[in-house]
Amino acid sequence: MLLRSRHLPDCSTMSFVAYEELIKEGDTAILSLGHGAMVAVRVQRGAQTQTRHGVLRHSVDLIGRPFGSKVTCGRGGWVYVLHPTPELWTLNLPHRTQILYSTDIALLTMMLELRPGAVVCESGHLHTVEFHQQRAEKAREEFQEHGVGRWVTVHNQDVCRSGFGLSHMADAVFLDIPSPWEAVGHAWDALKVEGGRFCSFSPCIEQVQRTCQALAARGFSELSTLEALPQVYNVRTVSLPAPDLGAGPGPGPDACPFRSGTPMKEAVGHTGYLTFATKSPA
Repeated sequence: MLLRSRHLPDCSTMSFVAYEELIKEGDTAILSLGHGAMVAVRVQRGAQTQTRHGVLRHSVDLIGRPFGSKVTCGRGGWVYVLHPTPELWTLNLPHRTQILYSTDIALLTMMLELRPGAVVCESGHLHTVEFHQQRAEKAREEFQEHGVGRWVTVHNQDVCRSGFGLSHMADAVFLDIPSPWEAVGHAWDALKVEGGRFCSFSPCIEQVQRTCQALAARGFSELSTLEALPQVYNVRTVSLPAPDLGAGPGPGPDACPFRSGTPMKEAVGHTGYLTFATKSPA
């Protein structure tokens, strides 16, 4: 499990644990509107969703259809109706604060050496700490609605002052708070006696510097800070004049089509720094 402090966004009634074949009222559905365009909707009988392809009627166009269906909208355009996955939900959930995306999530999962049954502060059984009472209550409600409440415990407290509520049992601790250096001591207390892994996410390098100083002072080792910047490529067929290498009896073909990959003009910029450390024996 992972112990972590952050704010969780609103979500709708849907279990993400098991796949369901047919769409029913109350489900969350991901509408794929085209390349790079998606939106999450809560399916409700009698409701309608306006898209750029026209209106989508939940009772007629969604309820009872299999997930993955291609559905025609009011103006003749169409959308794909997808079952939510952790990656799709990450891309479509409503944001209250900055969130982590799949690239950073994959990196911290590997670097924290997470595995089934691991105890994480915040992430096997998840202990998540939220200092805002209403957001904590909403998080409990959402975890129950998504069918994962038995794996998640929500604590309403200030992690910098009160810690995580665990002592020497966590395999990993993850912090996503403005001043992670203030919670380093509590992270040390929550981690198992030897070998526990620490990670904090910070958007500013000054936060990283103060956190690293606190980690070193507390006795953590193997400190490292990483930033993951994915590059998306656009694959397409292009035609270029064949090169004249001077080896043939005459000119070659006018053009030679081939598949080319070029970087997208709009690349993902800086999101944040991931700082890792290991709890060493005293």
